[in-house]
Amino acid sequence: MKVILNEEVLGLGEPGKIVDVAPGYARNFLVPRKLAVYASTASVKEMEHHKTRLERKRQRLVTAAQSIAERLNGQTVKIEGRAGDTGKLYGSVTTSDIASAIQSQFDVLIDRRKIHVREPIRTVGGHTVDISFMGDTRAVVTVNVFDPAQVAKPAEVAKPVEAPSGPPHSPAPVPYVAEPETEV
Repeated sequence: MKVILNEEVLGLGEPGKIVDVAPGYARNFLVPRKLAVYASTASVKEMEHHKTRLERKRQRLVTAAQSIAERLNGQTVKIEGRAGDTGKLYGSVTTSDIASAIQSQFDVLIDRRKIHVREPIRTVGGHTVDISFMGDTRAVVTVNVFDPAQVAKPAEVAKPVEAPSGPPHSPAPVPYVAEPETEV
């Protein structure tokens, strides 16, 4: 079944491309999510009409993606996570965590589906992550996971111990507690 892509779909192509896909994939995934439309004669003519507009839009998106990729490439993203004594995390760092950390630290909004983790991040330390942008534009970011409880804290200033007042070996006064009276 031939469809015309409205948006970039990983493994299929870019917007405006006519691709041949399985009917179930088109009917159940691409068309309901408005990623593609059925390629009828009318829609093909309409697509040819809008091709120049799409090309300008694609050029703007590619330029923006390249500038964001240049800005992020080689950067380090810091993420807090709780870990045990061996450095293994209680859980794992997800692509959503990485996307929100990039947004908070670099003020760049990235779709979590564009972030590719080679293997699940389950340990403290540095991990490399690939980010795919439009076309062949990619960035490699280092994700530094740390546990704030295990980070070395500065030594606290020791306070001098005050000497107790009074004679040096006098016992501390014991408070008097009356025992309850019991009837026999």
